[in-house]
Amino acid sequence: MSSGWEDNLIMESPRQDKCSFLVKLSSLRPQTPRARPHMLAVSIDRLVGKSASGNRSCRLGKGRDLLRYHPNARLAAPDGGSPINDLSTCISLFSPTGLTRKPALLMGERLGMRGQADLFLDFEAPPGSIEAKTADEIVLRTKYRGKSLKAADCEAAARILEATGDYRVLRRLQPRPIAVQSAPFRGEKIAIIIDTETTGLDHTKDEVIELGMVAFTFDEEGRISDVIGSFNALREPGVPISAEITRLTGITPDMVTGQVLDLEAVERFIEPADLVIAHNARFDRPFCERLSKSFKVKAWACSHSEISWGEFGFEGSKLGYLLTQSGWFHQGHRAVEDCHALLEVLASPLPAEGGLPLKHLLTSARKSLLRIWAESSPFDMKDVLKKRGYRWNDGTDGRPKSWWVEVDENAGEAEVTFLRHEVYRREVEPYIQKISAFERFRAGR
Repeated sequence: MSSGWEDNLIMESPRQDKCSFLVKLSSLRPQTPRARPHMLAVSIDRLVGKSASGNRSCRLGKGRDLLRYHPNARLAAPDGGSPINDLSTCISLFSPTGLTRKPALLMGERLGMRGQADLFLDFEAPPGSIEAKTADEIVLRTKYRGKSLKAADCEAAARILEATGDYRVLRRLQPRPIAVQSAPFRGEKIAIIIDTETTGLDHTKDEVIELGMVAFTFDEEGRISDVIGSFNALREPGVPISAEITRLTGITPDMVTGQVLDLEAVERFIEPADLVIAHNARFDRPFCERLSKSFKVKAWACSHSEISWGEFGFEGSKLGYLLTQSGWFHQGHRAVEDCHALLEVLASPLPAEGGLPLKHLLTSARKSLLRIWAESSPFDMKDVLKKRGYRWNDGTDGRPKSWWVEVDENAGEAEVTFLRHEVYRREVEPYIQKISAFERFRAGR
């Protein structure tokens, strides 16, 4: 044994359903005579273990922790020596303040389960059986109380938790750096993710107060290469910013006072883009087109409505849900932060070999749709149309006052047949518009 053995315990940690860091210790002193057989309250001052070469003390620190025994753990020497097999009691160590004790290394047993940091032990339940699974060795070096873990240590701890299957770890999203090489390589194109923060929902009355954009290169398979630029700016609106908008966005009237959006810079930024992506393009596109006509000539795609997120196991299509299920968290409802968040969501492979989200979005964006208007349809057919997926337009935006639906081009003939046989019950020629990514999501379209 090395002289520093007491500062470098290795806990070989087979997994139990409700407990984690297992270590053989002795000299346990129950604090109450009625302590349950499987739960001992112990004053941790000096706990003594015996090695094959003789007695050796290991000082774990002072204080009182809850210790739960388990009969199948081993304490081994850090230098690869023989496990210490003659200690009297096997326990699971839990500290209410987290993993702050002095033992330095945790190691998942190669023939058992990975170690896990379970800080929510069920002390009322009896010890469960050990589930043995093959796992690679994971090592985590903890620090003294009051010292922070290094990034590598934190990531190792996160992987230990994830490896158990009992934890999901969220990592803070870090924006990708902007590449020095800003031009796309051969076969690549440029897309821009855009997000707006506004004073409200009505593009005819409300105004943009923040514009965020992230430009990146991608290939035909939906693989994202580099971030080649970012843009973020505040803008003072001509209408008040309500308390509700400040609560949602964090943008106060003082923050935008005197702020003017440089429209020439905006137009230079979007000029080389082959595609503009928004997570709610039907909302963002009308606001952007009010800012600059340059947005009107671009192809648009909506990552909210043009990817079937539910089919890939996502619980919702809001950006927050997608980001969380992809393993990140971020400062939401600020324009450029939301752009970076959406970029990572689009770059993350979908579950069950579903491919890349961006590829699905590109496939949808390339399709042309037919918008079919059921003008002057019988009033008593409104429920039939609504059930079919038709939406009502009140005519105030310059479009027909009518029910309408969008379908793929190859489904257009079947939809017209439905209207003739089930709605009008006569021969009609409904008004049909062909909608591509260049027209889709426009106001009044």
